[in-house]
Amino acid sequence: MTRNPIRKVLIVGGGTAGWMTAAALGKVLKSVQVTLVESDAIATVGVGEATIPPITTFNQLLGIDEAAFMKATQASFKLAIEFVDWTRPGSRYLHPFGSFGLDIEAIKFHQLWLKARSLGSTQPLDDFNLSATAAKLGRFMLPSKDPGQVLSSLKYAFHFDAGLYARFLRSFAEARGVQRLEGRVVDVGLRGEDGFIRSVTLDDGRELEADLFIDCSGFRGLLIHQALDTPYEDWSHWLPNDRAVAMPCETAGDGLTPYTRAAADTAGWRWRIPLQHRTGNGYVYASAHLSDDAAVARLRATLDGPPRGEPNFIRFKAGRRREMWVKNCVAIGLASGFLEPLESTSIHMIQSGITKLLALFPDRGFDPVETAEYNRLTILQTELIRDFIILHFKANERDEPYWQQAREMAIPESLQRKIDLFAARGRLFQSDYDLFAEPSWVAVMLGQNIRPRGYDPLVDSLDAQLVQDQMQRLAALVRQTAEALPSHQAFIARYCAASA
Repeated sequence: MTRNPIRKVLIVGGGTAGWMTAAALGKVLKSVQVTLVESDAIATVGVGEATIPPITTFNQLLGIDEAAFMKATQASFKLAIEFVDWTRPGSRYLHPFGSFGLDIEAIKFHQLWLKARSLGSTQPLDDFNLSATAAKLGRFMLPSKDPGQVLSSLKYAFHFDAGLYARFLRSFAEARGVQRLEGRVVDVGLRGEDGFIRSVTLDDGRELEADLFIDCSGFRGLLIHQALDTPYEDWSHWLPNDRAVAMPCETAGDGLTPYTRAAADTAGWRWRIPLQHRTGNGYVYASAHLSDDAAVARLRATLDGPPRGEPNFIRFKAGRRREMWVKNCVAIGLASGFLEPLESTSIHMIQSGITKLLALFPDRGFDPVETAEYNRLTILQTELIRDFIILHFKANERDEPYWQQAREMAIPESLQRKIDLFAARGRLFQSDYDLFAEPSWVAVMLGQNIRPRGYDPLVDSLDAQLVQDQMQRLAALVRQTAEALPSHQAFIARYCAASA
């Protein structure tokens, strides 16, 4: 047992990052005083309304009732991301959650599919993924807990209103003893002997001391950047988008689709995220290739329905802090870095930061070995996600200068190795810390038209007719299961409809 325990934690900043952190610490740390300071006068970014399946693990950690959470946040379900016009105008593919088919004798299913394609089959790989098939049909149901049923393979995440999510988690956190203080941080006091943070001073003169400080102050990085002067590693040479404009609209017709849409555009891409009460829309773009006025005009022209607000602009620079944990300060969320929201990773990176902090929770001695391990794991995962996002831009066949530049750019060696290996025989090897598992890489590689020249020769050791029969039965089962599900809209109405 530690003799020098953390007694006080101060979270600087609210929003999604602050209140996710506060909720988790309030739930787990029974004998620690957790305080969050935020100012209503400072707006949060709040464009991240789409998530990936690990968010369900976070909700389970907190013991959150899923239906209640979805009602409170106007949420819908998400089975996939649809990529429109990414390879070239008119192209379309899904990055679905969950796996494709079933491996046979340790041979990856997509290798069986590649051989079938080489023999003339035109059946899409999506036909062997329940989340993809259900997404295309607009269907949804919670997965079965019986691993023998096809329905057990369904994987899902959520679309939700980030502002409402923060409000929901605030109530959760405060009910578990987290104290919220209203105020704006105007000064940060450092200890003279070691440079650790001693306290923060608010605009009304209050001075707040703590043992551990968590920086959730967004792009400003009040603690990690302004006080501790931690350098920022710029990745804009790989990810040149530096602007986003968001604008919600009315949901038209049957627009409550169980998937996010990312549509490539002249100088970036547009998102569409369906919620119960509105549809979230935005354009992520590079200011070197497109003006703000042109971005707004294009976004307005592509809305499903009448706008429900004025354009909200966000400026950013893709990259990460050199370190996310420095001395007695941990940066979580945008204060730690930013990867554009193409694959809905922003909220997951918050969750991942919280999880690692709890796994390596310090005492007041702040063992540098634990701090270094937190930074090593966070940097590794961030760089793996970076590579996955760069892949979407690199492998394109569009004609605009923005896309030509993306196609011609030098990419990280780690990504180039993955592309080269997949292009040869469809092989992929994963790091234990890669957020995106093999099926995700397969979906995007193939979706971006990286077609392997061959397949794993071990496939030829299997009985070809037996494999073909099994594949056909599986596709039929997946289709039959998906067609039996209720519509996404009907399931939400029954399970988690929000009040108007």
